[in-house]
Amino acid sequence: MMKLQDKVAVVTGAGSGMGRAIATLYAQEGAKVIVSDINAETAQTVVDEIKAQGGEAIVVLANVAKEEDIQNLIDTAVSTYGTVDVLVNNAGIMDGMEPAADVSDDKWERVFAINTTSVMRATRKVLPIFLEKQKGVIVNIASAGGLNGGRAGAAYTASKHAVVGFTKNTGYMYAEQGIRCNAIAPGAVATNISSSMAGLSQFGAGRQQLGMATNPRIGTSEEIAKVALFLGSDESSFVNGTVITADAGWSSY
Repeated sequence: MMKLQDKVAVVTGAGSGMGRAIATLYAQEGAKVIVSDINAETAQTVVDEIKAQGGEAIVVLANVAKEEDIQNLIDTAVSTYGTVDVLVNNAGIMDGMEPAADVSDDKWERVFAINTTSVMRATRKVLPIFLEKQKGVIVNIASAGGLNGGRAGAAYTASKHAVVGFTKNTGYMYAEQGIRCNAIAPGAVATNISSSMAGLSQFGAGRQQLGMATNPRIGTSEEIAKVALFLGSDESSFVNGTVITADAGWSSY
């Protein structure tokens, strides 16, 4: 029996990196996957690969910073497959390592819109579905930067700390309604998220770099996907409102 047999899973930022690996693995484990991304071409490539392996998936374009796109994302999932069982809030961007003195309002608001507000809005949208059937799973991609202070700039660090707090609150609030909400805090993982960085702060990057020597190794998207599979499946039925750190021991230093 596959771990997500006949489940309907929505994965944001699924066109590349960790989102792509999660969407692919979920499909291999029997889920019908809504591959959501801002990039139509990369999202379609993921869907094509899933279908070539005998899985089921569709593309739904979404800029998660826009409320109307999140509404359409979940509505399309329901109109296509009848429900949503698992929501993976993966979409995210980096900042430019700016410390507080250098962060602009525009950068702060953009990072929070994508990394944090989208998590709240997508969660808010699926909760009525989950509450009706008294069952549902939310997996948020936080970051080691959401647990510590020196992994990125002020905006990214604050945005991921907020995701951690939101995850714990949601998991606790709905624990008696059969709904689980957990997060993954990846360490350094080989993805293309660095392409979202612009105007790198030399001071901030220099401070951040001091801790890199303690990092045991770089992880892969597939390793994070395995944690997401555990959290998205019934194997983690007693795990709720918490954060699983996946960083090869980096944060234990």
